[in-house]
Amino acid sequence: MSVWRDLTDPRRVAEGVDWEAGLKEPIFENLEIPEELGPVTLVVDDHKIKRYAFTQDDYHPWHLSASPLGERIAHAGLLTNDIVQLFTTRYAASRTVGLHTEEQLWYDDAVRLGEQVTLTGRYVEAYQRRGQGYVVMEAAATGEDGRSLLRARGVEILRTVPGEIAGRGSTQADSAAAPGRVTGEFDASLPFADRAGTGLRIGQPLTPLAKTITQEQASVFSRTGEYVRNVHADLDLARKAGLRIPIVQGQQQCGLVTELLTRFFGLRWFTSGWVRTKFVNPVEVFEPLEVGGVVTDLTEQDGRIVAAELHVWVRRADGRLSTVGWASCEVEETAETEPTNPT
Repeated sequence: MSVWRDLTDPRRVAEGVDWEAGLKEPIFENLEIPEELGPVTLVVDDHKIKRYAFTQDDYHPWHLSASPLGERIAHAGLLTNDIVQLFTTRYAASRTVGLHTEEQLWYDDAVRLGEQVTLTGRYVEAYQRRGQGYVVMEAAATGEDGRSLLRARGVEILRTVPGEIAGRGSTQADSAAAPGRVTGEFDASLPFADRAGTGLRIGQPLTPLAKTITQEQASVFSRTGEYVRNVHADLDLARKAGLRIPIVQGQQQCGLVTELLTRFFGLRWFTSGWVRTKFVNPVEVFEPLEVGGVVTDLTEQDGRIVAAELHVWVRRADGRLSTVGWASCEVEETAETEPTNPT
């Protein structure tokens, strides 16, 4: 069979293949440090791009018709859940009841339509805190020509009861890599900015995105097409985990943030973008969300803005932040900031 678009090839289920047979129980005690995850080779085909566009409600023309590079490119967040899920090459995915707490991403290059991509990962650290077992994964995606596309570092509680601990007070500013507490506040007298460029000011808010992740979108994002069962796609499993209804993956929220950053920084995001997100409160499916950000610092050279730093967030309808983050990226030399009036 040809290279498939996912971590597993669900067509082989018809041949009696059980992908989870022989895999380890996903519990803290079974961790090996270090532990190799993958490699997995997959193809970024038309279906994979369109499927991600559906899950995120992100139909940007660069991904569906043509980009400034002259060809279609994948969404910046397209491979990030594949990377997060690399652990399921060693651990049984449908027996996992974990909680993703943090993700950090470095973007090196755009992924082209039809490109074969190789994903590799490694568990590099494990520790216990407040009665929970955490594991740290470092991972990367490389193109078929060997170039780096994406690097990642994520933190997850390997097994827990999400309904008991979700949102119980995650720390935001606990390292030098995450300067300043993200509050979701900004100066409402300043105009919203659609793009980074000349005229951008510190304190200026980004034009927000309004999103609602439905159950269908969460289920597809969370690998229902590979017959994986989890608290994001299965009501019974969500209830057993102490939840009212399935919750949206933290990585799916991170994808909403990367959409905001792609629209703000343009092509530069694919080659020099960095974002660190922390998932601090759960989001139920069907919950209205607002994705926002504010400029916190600017780097100038020869009178021109060459880089910007931001605070970013996802806000629930009740006003609480579900995701907080920090981002930075180079600014395109010819870009002009496009302000819009506050609403």
